[in-house]
Amino acid sequence: MAEATPETSRKLYGYALSSNSVRIAALLNEKGLHYDLVAVDLDNKTPQFLAISPFGQIPAFQDGDDVLFESRAISRHIATKYKHLGPDLLPTPSAKLETWLEVESHHFYPAVADLVYEIRVRPRLPGGASPDPAVVDGLAHKVADVLDVYEAHLAAGNRYLAGDVFTLADVNHMAQLLAVSKTPRAAELVAARPHVQAWWEDISARPAWKKTVAALPFSPP
Repeated sequence: MAEATPETSRKLYGYALSSNSVRIAALLNEKGLHYDLVAVDLDNKTPQFLAISPFGQIPAFQDGDDVLFESRAISRHIATKYKHLGPDLLPTPSAKLETWLEVESHHFYPAVADLVYEIRVRPRLPGGASPDPAVVDGLAHKVADVLDVYEAHLAAGNRYLAGDVFTLADVNHMAQLLAVSKTPRAAELVAARPHVQAWWEDISARPAWKKTVAALPFSPP
C-alpha cells in the first residue's frame, strides 16, 4: 500500500460547498492525507475535467495513477487503500456497516438532499421562489420517517451506525448532516430525536471533521 506522503499526487475535483466534495475531504482528513482541491466550474466544464469525470459531475479524485468519480466509490477507495492510516473505517466482516452504507445512499441522502434543496438552494437560484410550505411539509415528513429508523437503530445500543466503532458509514453521512444543521426545518427533525442528535454531536466533534468544516467558506454551526 502507498504511504501517505506529501509527494503523492492527490487531487479532489469539486467545489468547497458541494456536500459530496465535503464527504471526500472529511475522509481524507480522517486519514491524514494531503490533497489539493481543484475548483470545478460546472457551467464551463473543461475537456480535461470531462476526461476525469465523463458524466461531468463532482467530485472526481486523482490518487497517483488512480482516477475515480462517484463520491461513494471514491470514499470506499480511500478507506480501503489507506486502511492502515488513521482509524480503520472498514472493519470486516460487518453486516451493519454494509447495510448502513446502503441506507445512506438509498434512503438518507435522497430524502435529506431534497429537503435541503427546497429550503436552501432553490430560492437562491435565478428566478427562484420562496419555498412552498406544502412541498416542504411533504419532504420533511419523508425525512422524519427516515430519521425514525435511525433513532430506533441508535437507541438499540449502537453508538455508531455499525455498532461501537466509527466507520465509513458514519463518515458518509457527515456532509449532509452539516447541511441539515444549517437548515432550520431539517435541524429540528434531528434535534427531536435524542439518539440521532447525540450521534451527530459525537461525530461532528472529531478533530478531522472540525478541520474539514474550518476550511469551508462559512462559520461552523
